[in-house]
Amino acid sequence: MCYNLITPPTRAGRERKEPDGSTGDLKSPSRTPVVIALGTTQTIAWGSTYYLPAILARPMAAEFGVKASTVFAMFSLALLLAAIGGPFVGRWIDRFGGRGMLVASNIVFAAGLLLLGCAPGLAWLWVAWLLMGAGMSMGLYESAFSALAAAYGSEARAPITGITLIAGFASTVAWPLTGLLDAEIGWRGACLVWAAVHIFICAPVNRLMIPAGSRVATVERKAEPAPPPGGDTRAMVLLAYVFTVTWFTSTAMAAHLPAMLQLAGASAAAAIAAASLVGPAQVAARLFEFTLMRRTHPLLTARLATLAHPLGAGMLLTFGVPAAAVFTLIHGGGNGVLTIAKGTLPLAIFGPAGYGLRQGLLSGPARIGQAAAPLLFGVALDSFGPGALIITSLLGISGYAAMLALGWGKKT
Repeated sequence: MCYNLITPPTRAGRERKEPDGSTGDLKSPSRTPVVIALGTTQTIAWGSTYYLPAILARPMAAEFGVKASTVFAMFSLALLLAAIGGPFVGRWIDRFGGRGMLVASNIVFAAGLLLLGCAPGLAWLWVAWLLMGAGMSMGLYESAFSALAAAYGSEARAPITGITLIAGFASTVAWPLTGLLDAEIGWRGACLVWAAVHIFICAPVNRLMIPAGSRVATVERKAEPAPPPGGDTRAMVLLAYVFTVTWFTSTAMAAHLPAMLQLAGASAAAAIAAASLVGPAQVAARLFEFTLMRRTHPLLTARLATLAHPLGAGMLLTFGVPAAAVFTLIHGGGNGVLTIAKGTLPLAIFGPAGYGLRQGLLSGPARIGQAAAPLLFGVALDSFGPGALIITSLLGISGYAAMLALGWGKKT
């Protein structure tokens, strides 16, 4: 059977009722509280982990007498650990739902942040980042998307978009807040505050608001066995490549965007202000996807999104600092849509059966790309300055080509 990557979902398809009588509409009263809760906890999860090194890597390194690249290497190791753990976490969520895993991730995040804040030596800093990596395998978007797919099946597209609308502000909230905490109570105090937020806010919210169990697993037990995830190898490989190159760029920007803009000639304050526009741009693009583009297949918007970073980078390299805000807005918009695509493309192409495991398999190469990004882009930045954006732009163009090739495939 061919899968149609062009024809938009029908209204009947979007409003099909699930076993609980609800529909896939984001406005469904049974789902809106879940979207708000999960969007809030994902904002905190991303802001206190993935976006932490951009602000705290240098003060951490200064205290221990090492280069900032050492701390970024720790961050890269954490992302590698997240890549290894992803398939196991996804399989668990497929079977049991996402609530328990997300609550456990808050506990692990808190332990890692506590150890970061109390680390007496460099070796303990490495251990703390390993704990953070374990938490990232359990508690970032892949787990949240899988939790929604387990709860709502093929109607999870709108809730997935909903949580990314909220969590798109993670960098906008976290970078200034972490910088303020660092200035007032030091980087150790900032880590301890984030640890407390996970224990006293995120864990209770996830425990009380996330649906228990997996509706998809219940349906599967009553139906014919589903084909194993990754049965369409060609589509899986192409998706994995796209997610790898785009996440490489996203992580490189998350780790180095303020510093890169300073190298381009912006002041420290102007660089942070411009970098903070990434969050609003992500949310604006996701609103556009949810409202005007929701009737289209997610592949169409994902194709356009892969070209956003190269376009913005070209403007920055051509016009310099005056185009810094434009670059961050365009890059952020593309990154926002690609984040949704990470959740919706596998759902649209393969369906909800085995979604969590498939997310884990697709995320493995992407996490490796993420792990390499802070170090490799940092080296490129040291060597070429803002010209390093040529590398990420070429990756974006190659991702667009892979998206085009994906549209030629068939699912049998």
